[in-house]
Amino acid sequence: MGSLMRSAGKRGSLLRVCLLCVGLAALPALALGQQTDALQSADEPNSAGEPPSTATIIGTVKDTNGEVVPQAMAVLTTAVAEQKYTATTDSNGFFSLSASPGTYALAVSSPGLVSWTSSLTLTGGEYREIAGIVLKVNAVVSTVRVGGSREEIAAEEVRVEETQRIIGAFPNFYVTYDPDPVPLTTKQKFSMDWKFSIDPFAFVGAGITAGIEQAQNDFSGYGQGAQGYGKRFGAAYADDFVSNMIGGAILPSLLHQDPRYYYRGKGSVAARAAYAVSTIFICKGDNGHWQPNYSFIAGNFISGAISNLYYPKQSRGLAITLDNGLIATAMGATGALAEEFLLRTFTRGAKGQ
Repeated sequence: MGSLMRSAGKRGSLLRVCLLCVGLAALPALALGQQTDALQSADEPNSAGEPPSTATIIGTVKDTNGEVVPQAMAVLTTAVAEQKYTATTDSNGFFSLSASPGTYALAVSSPGLVSWTSSLTLTGGEYREIAGIVLKVNAVVSTVRVGGSREEIAAEEVRVEETQRIIGAFPNFYVTYDPDPVPLTTKQKFSMDWKFSIDPFAFVGAGITAGIEQAQNDFSGYGQGAQGYGKRFGAAYADDFVSNMIGGAILPSLLHQDPRYYYRGKGSVAARAAYAVSTIFICKGDNGHWQPNYSFIAGNFISGAISNLYYPKQSRGLAITLDNGLIATAMGATGALAEEFLLRTFTRGAKGQ
């Protein structure tokens, strides 16, 4: 089983699987709990049984694509700024504010988006839902890249991505946090893959995999002892190297596809999860359009077939090749979920960190 899992390459590391299990289950429940608490508290009377003296407003913040905007800031202020109330939207774009009666200005903002403003007058005990809060993309963002060629801009993006490391150690090169990255050249695809493949932690990962396989006597044809460990280490490293080279450089160059994961980072939990899983089947082409992810899927099966050259005889054959390809593809979905929900928090060098 260890050898099958390692075929997932850059998207299927054991670290990402472990990190994924830590936090995903809690996200929907936390968001739901926050929204439910806000709704329940709005109409509660005070301890004397009198109507509440404060007003409550709620709202859901979305962008122009209809996706909710988490971590947006809602600020309610009086005309002379004597009173100020703030709230941050949850993962569903929802916020709730309670304020004394009066006339206010409501401003909602999020980095990279144009702020939304409105004025309103609140009365004691009022409960109001603010509809139509839509944040537009800030046009200033489009001016950042003026002054450089596409290749130069891509080179700078790659430079940043090659500094991205999980907890400052494990390489996390194959994800872009730029909302509109420039396509990579063939040279840049091969360069990134080579740096990923010879990174010290690529050898550390192969060593750990080989040790686990030896302890479980996986691929018994390799034998035991130092010789058996050496063969398992070589096979583990070869699996990752071949998978990364084919799926991350050769096929993306021939098919003009981008091997990186495009981090989304906004929208509901369900929408982000669906997007992450979909990236094993679709990817961005160098033309900027989404297309079938031939590079990743074909790369998994081709690398599985090549492994027949160095696996023990009893571990070769069409069935194992198909198993390796299918499991690697499934593990790619797990890796994408980890990238979307967990790994940015632990990745040093990530844009915006």
